[in-house]
Amino acid sequence: MDETERPRGQPLSLRDALRAARVEAAEQASVVVELRDAELARLAMLNEMLEPIFAELPLEHADMFDRGLMPGATPRLFIDMVAHVSMAHDKRTYRFIQDTRSGRRILAESASPTDIADAVTRYVARRLIAREQAMTGYAPDDPALAPRPLPHAARRLQAEEDAPAPPSRRGAVVALVVGLCAGALLAAAALTFIPR
Repeated sequence: MDETERPRGQPLSLRDALRAARVEAAEQASVVVELRDAELARLAMLNEMLEPIFAELPLEHADMFDRGLMPGATPRLFIDMVAHVSMAHDKRTYRFIQDTRSGRRILAESASPTDIADAVTRYVARRLIAREQAMTGYAPDDPALAPRPLPHAARRLQAEEDAPAPPSRRGAVVALVVGLCAGALLAAAALTFIPR
């Protein structure tokens, strides 16, 4: 029963209010589903834009990236285990996010899928270079670029070098045997001097 159909002065029945609430909930749910479908469609379009970039990956580095579109309450386009693209709250802005030890970091944010594709391409290139450097043991020629130990780590290393060497295993065994013999002698002496 609609507001206009009921007679003036008659209160709204609970049945009519429930029916109206169900219709509103269904309309809202359909809007949420449409928004989620729109998010998935935008991320799928970005995924297609990234296809040629990932096709260029050398086979020996293909295992680093696990790209895939994941539907759900918050649809995401995963680039690798720590980076993904999702949509911002306005459902029009792409967010390229990386999970780090200190929390999430937004690497790029734009309404343009081309900008996000460029950011993902730069991210992939940096990851490839970092892996190649790790595999070859690359050390930069410029000392300013070389990694330096933290001050507290240097002090700890110096303290470890200055510390006396731990006793050898042989010395530990000798100390154990001497202790056992001394304990047995004390036990025997105690038994002989205890009155019966």
